Amino acid sequence: MKKKLIFWVEEYFYNPNFFQKIVSFLLLPLSLFYCFVMFLRFKSKRAEDFGIAVVGVGNLTVGGSGKTPLVTALALRYEDAAVVLRGYGRESKGLFAVSDRGKILCDVAISGDEAMIYARKLPNAVVIVSEDRKDGIKRAKEMGAKIIFLDDAYSKHDIKKLDFIIEVVSKNSFCLPSGPFRERLWSTKEVVTLKEGVDFKRVVTLQNKSDKMSLLTAIARPQRLDAYLPEVVSKNYFEDHHVFLEEEALEILQRDSSDTILVTYKDFVKLEQFGLPLSLLDLDVQVREDIFKIIDDYRGKYAKKD
Repeated sequence: MKKKLIFWVEEYFYNPNFFQKIVSFLLLPLSLFYCFVMFLRFKSKRAEDFGIAVVGVGNLTVGGSGKTPLVTALALRYEDAAVVLRGYGRESKGLFAVSDRGKILCDVAISGDEAMIYARKLPNAVVIVSEDRKDGIKRAKEMGAKIIFLDDAYSKHDIKKLDFIIEVVSKNSFCLPSGPFRERLWSTKEVVTLKEGVDFKRVVTLQNKSDKMSLLTAIARPQRLDAYLPEVVSKNYFEDHHVFLEEEALEILQRDSSDTILVTYKDFVKLEQFGLPLSLLDLDVQVREDIFKIIDDYRGKYAKKD
């Protein structure tokens, strides 16, 4: 029931049918009130400068937009980088250092799936999860970081940073609860908008390919994978950040008589502990060089202060 509700909401936000459009229209007064409150919240914040280059990567809508591979591609370019994120879906609370330059300091239950991806893919970086991003920034500085990337941080208006926003196309352009938008691009806030296919593009590799694969994934809006999928026996979708049980994967393998389970890296970091046969659909991104120039120029302002 929970899974059906989540997928209904995703459809309602991004590709609404006629009934969902009516629901969206009826909720418009709430959306206008919500958006006004978010504007007042934005105007009430004063950005704190932490004396270090902080780069935020986010999107305005709920659900997935490809932030994790983009942040990974950006952070890979720099020595002594750190990634700070909330760690949504983890079983822990508070601040945890997930990795220190390739040394994994906790398991995926504590870190959450996205933080563990960063820990595995960024061997020269520090990765920290913290609901309070300011505390995470302070810890990253203590651990020697020279540049900090914040995952999903547009709304952190009280932190001085360079903001990148990934453009997400939706047929529903309203604020919550009528639509998927958490905030608007406020006119007085400086941001750099990035478009997939223009400013960055996805690069997909398939590892451990088998003749019969069953897709198993727990990412937001899993239909986004369709453009990159090889032939599969079945597609099995779970809600975003779902914590898999071994029995769930085994049931799919046996039902489909598949050779392997096809997963994204986000699923892989949670399923690898079971020792099941896995094929990996690994999604990375290539970023235009002028995006790094923007970051380097911003970082240079802090280098001059040192």
